[in-house]
Amino acid sequence: MQFVETRGNDGQKPKSVTFSEAILSPSASFGGLYVPESLPNLNEEFLTKHLSSHYKTLALDFLQQFDIDIETEVLEEALKRYDAFDDPSNPVPLTQIEEDCFVSELYHGQTRAFKDMALQPFGYILSKLAQKRGENYLIMAATSGDTGPATLETFKNQDNVKVACLYPDGGTSDVQKLQMVTEDAENLKVIGVKGNFDDTQHALKDLLASEDFKSELEERGIKLTAANSVNFGRIIFQIIYHIHSYLEMVRNKTIAMGDKIYLVVPSGNFGNALGAYYAKKAGLPIHKILIASNINNILTDWITTGSYDLTDRTLILTESPAMDILKSSNIERVMYDKFGGERTKELMDALTSEGKYQLSSEELASLQEDFTATFSDDEEGEAVIAAYAQKGYIMDPHTATCMKAYETLREEKLPTVIYSTAEWTKFSSTVSKALGHTVKDDIEALKWVTENANVSVPPMINGLFSKPIVHTVVVDKKSIKGEMLNFL
Repeated sequence: MQFVETRGNDGQKPKSVTFSEAILSPSASFGGLYVPESLPNLNEEFLTKHLSSHYKTLALDFLQQFDIDIETEVLEEALKRYDAFDDPSNPVPLTQIEEDCFVSELYHGQTRAFKDMALQPFGYILSKLAQKRGENYLIMAATSGDTGPATLETFKNQDNVKVACLYPDGGTSDVQKLQMVTEDAENLKVIGVKGNFDDTQHALKDLLASEDFKSELEERGIKLTAANSVNFGRIIFQIIYHIHSYLEMVRNKTIAMGDKIYLVVPSGNFGNALGAYYAKKAGLPIHKILIASNINNILTDWITTGSYDLTDRTLILTESPAMDILKSSNIERVMYDKFGGERTKELMDALTSEGKYQLSSEELASLQEDFTATFSDDEEGEAVIAAYAQKGYIMDPHTATCMKAYETLREEKLPTVIYSTAEWTKFSSTVSKALGHTVKDDIEALKWVTENANVSVPPMINGLFSKPIVHTVVVDKKSIKGEMLNFL
């Protein structure tokens, strides 16, 4: 399988690359991204073959269908990372909360967020590639709260890699920040950035594209790559759990093989939604993908009107911080798939130069064949959390945004899977507030919710509050490069 560039080729980079090359050097021509030339066929034969398969078996076959240039033994070892999840026999449980609504709980890994689903195996593969090549890599990650902890967890103490993780100071929950600043492996550096997530992500993309920065790294014998969803190594693993959700619905006899379902995805950077889109395009029987946003609802505007306009927007900090994003990376991959590289470059250039672009009516109609969208504010999210707590199910504020989409966007009453991207423990203060008890910090919130909602806190969260703080650096954007070079 070869990978091509979303904005066309600049004559300097190869016109296509292998999977390993795409994940080791994810920055494509003109600031674009890498995408696969084609997708595997998720036909009924493939799905039926895996009706009784373990998640790891399904994942291995899917990766091999993609024909990526990674040895089977490495893939098998990478997928063993799922054995450390809460239930190794079922790392992604599907829980029913309404007659026709099921929650795919993607947060049962080491850092209690869906990023573990991709970053645990991806981290192993990238580390092995670096070791096999005898190369040293700086892996950069910009995080709105979940990518950072998952990246640090998967790469800590790995040979041939160092990680620099950027997070927006004040833009994460207490638990998310503690998960990062208490990591003590020598190959990890955590840097707080004065600004919001878009600032940190923009800084990462600038450094990835900076020839000067790459030259300075080369002088130290270090190559540069990224762990954000700009890296297709993340996306490929985010397709698999959508297939798993469908098979779970068949197994529990909610649907028959071939029946269509809705997927509801809470989205900021659109990687999770892109995984669903690729699964749908490959043949998974998905009627439509419903996108749930918070008040930073630029994705809702894009999908409902075709307008992507940053000129009159300021990022708003909300109770669902992983979706506090205005510059959504992975919609570029959808546009490439639908409109081609020349048009994608034109649109992305307009976003850079003018701060906005507008899809044509035909382009918008094509987008709406697969997606529809809505958004919730914090008060609506809190009401959902409270309502489901009364029914005995505790969800985090990102998952809560899905319920409005489930209730208002379905054109047909088809069975629906919503994606829970984080455990409630990462946002316990918001959950406590939704249940009627305002607290001063996450420690108090965790204690109160466990005592009043009959839920428990996993040991990896409880243990955070007694760990020493290792990383204390907070800088402005222009100082990030210097901090990274000092670390190296």
